[in-house]
Amino acid sequence: MSEDIGGVVQLVRAPACHVGGCGFKPRRSRQIKASPAQLAGLAFIRRKVFMKRIGFGVIGIILLLMAHLVHAQVKYKDFTPEEKKKMTEIKAVIETNLGNMEIKFFPEVAPNHVSSFVELAKKGFYDGTTFHRVIPGFMIQGGDPNSKSPDRSKHGMGGPGFTLKAEFNEKQHKRGILSMARSQHPDSAGSQFFICVADALFLDRKYTAFGEVISGMEIADKIVSQPRDKADNPKDRIEMKVKVIEK
Repeated sequence: MSEDIGGVVQLVRAPACHVGGCGFKPRRSRQIKASPAQLAGLAFIRRKVFMKRIGFGVIGIILLLMAHLVHAQVKYKDFTPEEKKKMTEIKAVIETNLGNMEIKFFPEVAPNHVSSFVELAKKGFYDGTTFHRVIPGFMIQGGDPNSKSPDRSKHGMGGPGFTLKAEFNEKQHKRGILSMARSQHPDSAGSQFFICVADALFLDRKYTAFGEVISGMEIADKIVSQPRDKADNPKDRIEMKVKVIEK
């Protein structure tokens, strides 16, 4: 399982074009006489072009490093007992066109996952995303920002721009459990989550369970039974809105 409970990004490199293999004919070189002033001017231009290339190269490297650091950022915080207790008072409602599901959280065992889910929901991050993967007898998965797009080829490959440190715990992946999807690395969970529609105990201590459905599991059953394509993506979009309820 990956964040599909993932996707594979393939980088395609254009074939190198070799002289003689692309229809090019070598030209004979010509020697051109130039004055010392012309040679000096040419050298100056070459230096400017060289320095500009170096500048662009350095900027490119910096941007790549920044992108890598943002992508690799792993969020983690040590929550106090008081903060965890306060989070137990928070609930969420996942609204869909098929009905609503009410969620309670497990901050005592997965405070960072609960906090992240709640913060994203408050920002409206999940609104307009879909349940993009449904497997009868197993689970329904959603929370990918890419699923806002009609391009199904990218569904299951998106995230919030950060990951969460794993908080594997003793909560069993029974029917109704809310857990976080991830790729192969334990600390790769982001925004995608899944709800078990049947017991899946083989996921225990391998995925972070951070909540459970306390009302509306019949809606999860409706969602998982919808007609789907070969990638298990429902043929008709099942969009969601996530509302946070605080006492």
